[in-house]
Amino acid sequence: MADDSNKNKRLGRGLAALIGDSAMMQEPTKAAERISRDVRKVPIEHLVPNPRNPRKTFADKDLEDLSESLRAKGIIQPILVRPAAGQADRFEIIAGERRWRAAQKAGLHEAPIVIRDVTDQEALELAIIENVQRADLNPIEEAMGYDQLIEEFNYSQGELAKVIGKSRSHVANTLRLMKLPNSVKDYLAEGLLTAGHARALITAEDPAALAEIIVEKGLSVREAEKLAQDPNWAQSKKAEGKPKLDKDADTRALEKRLTDTLGLKVVVGHKPGKESGDLKIKYTSLDQLDELCRKLGVQIG
Repeated sequence: MADDSNKNKRLGRGLAALIGDSAMMQEPTKAAERISRDVRKVPIEHLVPNPRNPRKTFADKDLEDLSESLRAKGIIQPILVRPAAGQADRFEIIAGERRWRAAQKAGLHEAPIVIRDVTDQEALELAIIENVQRADLNPIEEAMGYDQLIEEFNYSQGELAKVIGKSRSHVANTLRLMKLPNSVKDYLAEGLLTAGHARALITAEDPAALAEIIVEKGLSVREAEKLAQDPNWAQSKKAEGKPKLDKDADTRALEKRLTDTLGLKVVVGHKPGKESGDLKIKYTSLDQLDELCRKLGVQIG
């Protein structure tokens, strides 16, 4: 663990520590000049993703939109990096992986970077701060990032709140999402449920079953909260004849492989003791449906 005095000095410094320390507290022109002096361009293939990046999901549609912009204007904001351990002339991305991925799609050959020599702890702090400030993390990615800082570097919730510039209650409520069933976490990661939905699920009798109802019916957060407070909802669910069954490890592994291959949530409804079942592929936009049809070789129109 890092020395407590050093850790406390960094609390609340945020991106200022990464981009230019005190320069960010000076006049904007001086800060811009400092950053400009630090920027250099490197081949795009000299950058490597950070395996500790809290952001795990990069939507194809968002990357394609950004790549179109990069084709027209190039990368305006430099990618923040640190020297990659044991790799000469290679740099590990601290903040800006989405820009790097989109730049590759756009066919760009170089990227502007700002190099900072930071520790694993500082890199993780700054990656979380940058993503939280941009609202780039889904609720589960945010919770996993907070949990990682607490587990690896012994942060208290109060210290963590100062680091990321959020309230202590926000940190506590976000961390509670880690206790939800995996099926609910999947819905959150895919954007089918919001953090507001998740808070209504945390204290529910059967959060997995309730989450399924919320997604199937497209309930708002307020509607989900009202349903969660209704003591009869679980009985209503059972009356539909759709009991929630735990899936075996092989079925869950198959779902993950299909989901990773297609880039869309896949649910395998295999009936125990039978050879029949169903397979559901969930999409959240017509663009995702078009992409699925393309992968399956189905012509539309």
